Amino acid sequence: MISQASFLPAEHPPHERNGEQVLSTRPYHSFPRTFLWGVAAAAYQIEGGATEGGRGPSIWDTFCDRLGAIRNGDSGAVACDHYHRYESDLDLMASLNVTNYRFSVAWPRIYPEGTGEPNREGIAFYDRLIDAMLERGIQPSATCYHWDLPQALEDRGGWRNRDTARAFAEYAGTLAHHFGDRVKMWYTLNEPWCSWWLGHKDGIHAPGARESGKVLRQVAHNLLLAHGGGTQALRANTIAPDLKIGIVHNSNNLIPFTESVEDVDATRRIWEERNGWLLGPVLRGEYPAGELAALGADAPDIEPGDMELINQPTDFLGLNVYFSNEVVRASEDPQFLEAYYPRTDFQWPITPEAVYWSLRFANETYGPISLYVTENGCCYPDQVNAQGRVEDFARLAFIRENLKCVHRASKEGIPVKGYFLWSILDNFEWAEGYAKRFGIVHVNFNTQKRTPKASALWYARTMQLNGF
Repeated sequence: MISQASFLPAEHPPHERNGEQVLSTRPYHSFPRTFLWGVAAAAYQIEGGATEGGRGPSIWDTFCDRLGAIRNGDSGAVACDHYHRYESDLDLMASLNVTNYRFSVAWPRIYPEGTGEPNREGIAFYDRLIDAMLERGIQPSATCYHWDLPQALEDRGGWRNRDTARAFAEYAGTLAHHFGDRVKMWYTLNEPWCSWWLGHKDGIHAPGARESGKVLRQVAHNLLLAHGGGTQALRANTIAPDLKIGIVHNSNNLIPFTESVEDVDATRRIWEERNGWLLGPVLRGEYPAGELAALGADAPDIEPGDMELINQPTDFLGLNVYFSNEVVRASEDPQFLEAYYPRTDFQWPITPEAVYWSLRFANETYGPISLYVTENGCCYPDQVNAQGRVEDFARLAFIRENLKCVHRASKEGIPVKGYFLWSILDNFEWAEGYAKRFGIVHVNFNTQKRTPKASALWYARTMQLNGF
């Protein structure tokens, strides 16, 4: 085990034992015995090996080649070199008491052409990765799609084409067939809003498109069709009776100005309006009627059976929560927070209460359903100091304050079942390249040296004690 004592804040005051002061190890914020603790990462952000093992190009490989698309001209071609270093990375996770790892499978590593014959080398890599996790007592949970669409499918229309949803179902079925005996928790899509809006409206994520109107809404609809078809395929292609399947949503987060009934109700209504286009079809089988009608000719083409396919039985909802930038008073428009709150290196307001309200509103709007915080974290410009340490106490405080809000939700009976910290390693941060560090382990991208930060050691202790 890595020594942790010098990094651990005292959550209880010292007490006397045989005339000496010692720190209490009894957690004040204790979580349920079955609470699931973990860390998370994504294939394109950490794997590298972009042209090895039969992997085909993804839309992110293509996007990174576009002049000016990524800060400093960076790409995920090497990233953290996890493709070659996964065993030592898993050793590091085990030393930090990690028992659950949310990773993603690279679709172009399994289907280099998007469909057709699966790549045996790609399947073999994930076989090795999953087995290595289990050998170290780390439970794998897999995201099928974390944005790395095979470029071959983009060339045929990508998410504008509903055939891509059918290709995704084939891909998900392949994953279940090969890995479903060992992976019991599956996420179909990670943050479809980012694929939809950042990738096809703003153009700042791959494939860098700037669609409008009907095409944009069709992209969202086809992503939801992929979730539904993928859920069916995961269930149909594994014999595991205890498979759990859900979707990961980055909710539009709002905070009530006070906890008065009026402010909370107003905030909940806006939360439902902002999140309903993606969550309503998945969890209710319908788009918000008012929004659908208002689209007119820009509404997506919805074929018979589509809504039933999207509305598959869902075992859980994953919420990725980083911040809120709006506060709500009853009978007033939401007020933006950027000017008033301290911010991270990404210029996101530090608002730990956002995680509590997102869990609460999701439960009150769509419950009862099991909830997981599938991503939560922050970025700071961390450096290794002269003593060889990374003293990221701002991140440590961020994690602690956010976990206090997760704990509040749990104590109030909101069915939050687990928490995955983003991220285990500093990595390729999409359009920001390597300029933003979210990891609890520092990565020197020139040497690939890993250095656990103060936050990693604190979080290791928290997972060990099931609280803090």
